[in-house]
Amino acid sequence: MKKTAALLVAGSMFAVATPAMAQSSDDDNFSGFRVEALAGYDVSQAGSTVDNDANPNDDQSIDGLSYGFGIGYDYDAGGVVLGVEGEFAGSTAETEFDDGDFENLGIGNVETGRDLYLGARVGVKPADDLLIYAKGGYTNASYNIRSDDGTTQYDADLDTDGYRLGAGAEYALSDNTFAKVEYRYSNYSDAELDFEGDAPDVAVPDIDLDRHQVMVGFGMRF
Repeated sequence: MKKTAALLVAGSMFAVATPAMAQSSDDDNFSGFRVEALAGYDVSQAGSTVDNDANPNDDQSIDGLSYGFGIGYDYDAGGVVLGVEGEFAGSTAETEFDDGDFENLGIGNVETGRDLYLGARVGVKPADDLLIYAKGGYTNASYNIRSDDGTTQYDADLDTDGYRLGAGAEYALSDNTFAKVEYRYSNYSDAELDFEGDAPDVAVPDIDLDRHQVMVGFGMRF
């Protein structure tokens, strides 16, 4: 599933970018290749099918700082701006015990690992230096599952697949620099446990994790 989704997105990126590269974007604030640094607020929580509504005191979310970088290519088609993009990020979010209450995501004691995204966006320009856009695509995130019974430490990566939707605003600071802010929602419904060494991976059916992020970015165009 992961390889198929990644190939489909990569093919879409190539199909959009190929005709666009043949056109000049020197005079446009939102055309061309871009790289960006990203940071923001990151929350992972139990989805609606696994949350514990019976106990309102049960903390079912973890939060922290998300940080990473992105690359992309945009093409100004006149009325709309079309783009493809990819991201690599990390997060400081992890489960904790708060006054004896364990943060229960439904998947155990975890810390958030790397966060991958491949997708596309489409936007409109209310002004020459402002882009309002929506985005969507494939996301893959890892959560490190850990436990310790006093004798043996257990450690494995929960490798999750899902989709991401979002919206944001990008402002051109100059001809080749920009800043942006965006909100994105991700849902992970497919996963497998990846063990160290020669142990085979194990499929984990019917997971349901929601992720909410508010991100800011600063980048350059080429």
